Amino acid sequence: MPFPRSSGILLHPTSFPSRFGIGDLGLEAYTFIDFLKNTNQQYWQVLPLGPTGYGNSPYACYSAMAGNPQIISPEQLKEQGLLAEDDFANLPVFDSSKVDYEKIKPIKIDLLKKACENFQTKATPLQQKEFAGFCHSKAYWLDDYALFMALKDTHEGSSWHTWEPELAKREPQAIDQARRQLTAEIFFHKFIQFEFFRQWSELKTYANMSGIRIIGDIPIYVAHDSSDVWANPDIFCLDEETGEPALMAGVPPDYFSATGQLWGNPVYNWEELQKQDFKWWLGRFQAMLDYVDVIRIDHFRGFEAYWAVEKGEETAINGEWLKAPGEELFETIKQELGTLPVLAEDLGVITPEVEALRDKFEFPGMKVLQFAFGSDPSNPFLPFNYPRNAVVYSGTHDNDTTVGWYNQASEWEKQNLLLYLGCISPEGIHWDLIRLALSSIANQAIIPLQDVLGLGTEARMNFPSIAEGNWEWRYPQSALTEELGQRLKILTTLYGRAPRQS
Repeated sequence: MPFPRSSGILLHPTSFPSRFGIGDLGLEAYTFIDFLKNTNQQYWQVLPLGPTGYGNSPYACYSAMAGNPQIISPEQLKEQGLLAEDDFANLPVFDSSKVDYEKIKPIKIDLLKKACENFQTKATPLQQKEFAGFCHSKAYWLDDYALFMALKDTHEGSSWHTWEPELAKREPQAIDQARRQLTAEIFFHKFIQFEFFRQWSELKTYANMSGIRIIGDIPIYVAHDSSDVWANPDIFCLDEETGEPALMAGVPPDYFSATGQLWGNPVYNWEELQKQDFKWWLGRFQAMLDYVDVIRIDHFRGFEAYWAVEKGEETAINGEWLKAPGEELFETIKQELGTLPVLAEDLGVITPEVEALRDKFEFPGMKVLQFAFGSDPSNPFLPFNYPRNAVVYSGTHDNDTTVGWYNQASEWEKQNLLLYLGCISPEGIHWDLIRLALSSIANQAIIPLQDVLGLGTEARMNFPSIAEGNWEWRYPQSALTEELGQRLKILTTLYGRAPRQS
């Protein structure tokens, strides 16, 4: 559906300042919402909010519907009486510019376990009722997830397909026995999700009351080592004997990679999903709409046709395109959940069929300014080629920052950009691209906070070709200055993206 003319900031919660080594849902999150409101922004875009696995990637989570325990605020747990200041007495000194995941994880888990113990002994009748209500309303994904994580803990983090066959294949007797034996562990993981949802819901309410809508992110595929695949093996293409992906997701060779990209996620058994009236996807969209106001669908083209690579292949070269029932899926979701507030990530090689699917449901596509200056005037990322029903970015979480991109661009690309702009402004190239995005006809403009701050490659969030060392960037508490906010507010207002006064 088309959106009103507006703008916003892309920032993942892990990037907030915090004394606990990772951004969380505490005071700095509310300070950021205030910054958005004061600068006339209307959107806050986040990356997937799920519990991250290997590589700490929000695009490879243990659940497509659960929340990330690492961004629960210990300060808020203290305000509830579930932790005390003494519990923070021996915190190490953390790097304020990046997240050291291996350092913070055990510390955060210890604090969460202590809070859980206190909840069991100190929770008021109202809190107990709220917890019971949460567990009941989210049971469609929470029960499987909590058991999955409890079993994963007892198996030292190993992937579910390596567990005992009776657990890997979810034989009823083995599952019932596990639920009885792991009662305490299951309670802990449900408590974590209850706290995440409570804290996130309060923050979202504050954002909405401040005129800020949250854009969340749905990766089309889920991690193989996830509660989703373990609990629903029939809707994924798996090897019946080993549980490993029989068909893997990826993209074929292109200009950027001679061997394509082999992601390793299992692709969907769309035939089985159709038989089930897309029940799992309906649940996934419903879970997302509990968290966010607008959904960005990553790799949207996979809903029209997807690249499938057989088990055993080491690259994505020997795959094939298979059709997906995207139109039927989105019609079903629309009938059940109403008009979808969706943005479509339609980057890469997009066919007319993908464009037709996107346009049938009026989903805005994405335009990235960093892609605009490497070819000729027909380049679809140049602002004069945009449709109104689009969302423009200076860059995304997978790109370098604008300053980093410009510093490493070819001289020809720099010259092309200079000719387009007329000159490079004294404020810097990042403000030139911010101005270009805000002034475009695209209904929505989203700017990564790193570009607002004018940071270089050191602040990049993700290098797609590197498995480790990503998702670490954080900004200092002093970054969101009044001067910076005033500059952003002036441009936002100048180009008609400020909220309309009622």
